[in-house]
Amino acid sequence: MVDTQRSAPKSAERLRDAERTRAELLEIATEVFSEQGYSGARVDEIAERTRTTKRMIYYYFGGKEGLYLAVLEAAYRGIRETEQGLHADHLAPVDAVRRIAELTFDHHHDHPAFIRLVSVENIHHGQHLGKVESLRDLGTPAASLLDDVLARGRASGELRDDVDALDVHMLISAYCVFQVANSATFGFLFGRDMLAPDVRARHRRILGDIVVGWLSA
Repeated sequence: MVDTQRSAPKSAERLRDAERTRAELLEIATEVFSEQGYSGARVDEIAERTRTTKRMIYYYFGGKEGLYLAVLEAAYRGIRETEQGLHADHLAPVDAVRRIAELTFDHHHDHPAFIRLVSVENIHHGQHLGKVESLRDLGTPAASLLDDVLARGRASGELRDDVDALDVHMLISAYCVFQVANSATFGFLFGRDMLAPDVRARHRRILGDIVVGWLSA
C-alpha cells in the first residue's frame, strides 16, 4: 500500500526543487546571453555556472534556443508585471504619466541585462522574439495602461489629444534605454558617471518633466 501522506510531501518537495532549478537556470542564462549575445553564449558555461548539466538544461528547455526564448519571455514579463503593479487608475492623469515614466526608468536602471537582451535581439532582427507567442500578448498591457491614462486625460482636458500610447511608450523607452545602453561610451566621452545616484535621480526627474510637459494640454 502506498503511503499517500509521505508521497505527497515528497512530490511537493520535488516540484519546489524543479522550480528552483529552473529559476536559477533562467537567472544565470539571462546574465550569459546579455553579456555574450545569443551566438556567443554556450550552454556548457551556463551549466557550469549553475552547477548543473547540459542534460538538465535540455530537459527543462529543449536546448540553447529554447533557453534563450524562455529568458526573453521572463525579461519582458518582468517589465510588464512592474507596470501592472502601478495601479495608475487611482492616479490623476498627469501624475500617472509621470509615474509610468519614472517606473520604466527605475526598471531599466535596475535591470541592465534587459537592455542588453533587447539589443541582442535587435541585432538578430527580432528573429527569436517572433517565436515567443506570449510576447504578443505581453505587449498589450503597456499600451493599454497608457491608453487608459491618455483617455482620462483627454476627457478631463489635462492631456493633449494628438498622440497615442505607442508614441508615449516609444519616447519613454528611448530615453530609458539610452541611459543604460550608452552609459559607458557617454561617460567616457563626457566624463560623467551616468549611473551615479545623483545623476540617476536628476535624469529620472528630467524624464518625468519631459513627458508631463509634452503631454499636458
